[in-house]
Amino acid sequence: MKINMKQLSEKKPDEQLPADTGEETEEEDGPAGGAPLISHLLALRRVLVVSAVAVVAAFLLVYYLAIDRLMAWIIEPITARGIEIIYTAMSEALVTKFKVALIAALVVASPVIIGQIWWFVKPALYPKEIRSFRVLFFIALLLFLAGVAFCYLAVYTLAVDFFLVAGDNLATPMLSIDKYISFLFGFIIPFGIAFQLPVALYLTTRMGWTNYRSLASKRKYVILGIFILAAILTPPDVVSQVALGLPMVLLYEIGVQACRLTKPRDTDGLEEAE
Repeated sequence: MKINMKQLSEKKPDEQLPADTGEETEEEDGPAGGAPLISHLLALRRVLVVSAVAVVAAFLLVYYLAIDRLMAWIIEPITARGIEIIYTAMSEALVTKFKVALIAALVVASPVIIGQIWWFVKPALYPKEIRSFRVLFFIALLLFLAGVAFCYLAVYTLAVDFFLVAGDNLATPMLSIDKYISFLFGFIIPFGIAFQLPVALYLTTRMGWTNYRSLASKRKYVILGIFILAAILTPPDVVSQVALGLPMVLLYEIGVQACRLTKPRDTDGLEEAE
């Protein structure tokens, strides 16, 4: 009798194991239907929180350590021409410093922001796409910086001279710091965005929304649209409009030629699935 009880006690866990495993599986499978959505929302929240913390930390560093030197560098194209920068409201200078520090913080924190975005979208990519999109992020960042640098070093000084000459012998320039900063960033940011054109064409081709033949056949309409867009994005002078339009046409041609070698994403996915 003791032996039987011992045998039963030894077999009982083994006999209950399948039933317990099945119950655990059912409990795990129960909430699994909503898990993907919840996990995506939690991942998105992590991206937003980490990016916000990085921007706030960069903002504090920029404002307390480099804002005066940064402001002096920004207004240098005006002060070098003997024009004094003024402010017309009590809080205008302080608010302008905050605005410049925030934009600089976004630039400083951009590696963290881009890294978080990459961490969020990486699981949705094929292994081949992970390698290509790493290169794509790097190219997009370089193109944006190239557009901003090209505008500030080559186009912006020409635009400043154009406007100052246009107002010569008509009125004395008294530039508000807030309006000047708004004009500066409203001038150079569109150049950085416009330099993303090859990346945009590559992505639309990868998604299957367009192809090389359609882009090449509509070239003349695109060029017309580019110069219309340049006229909208830049101040109303021919110099800045042409200075933005011509690089965009060149970038469009580079993007079109890149699309010649690009296959739609669905084709690659089916090949890998097979």
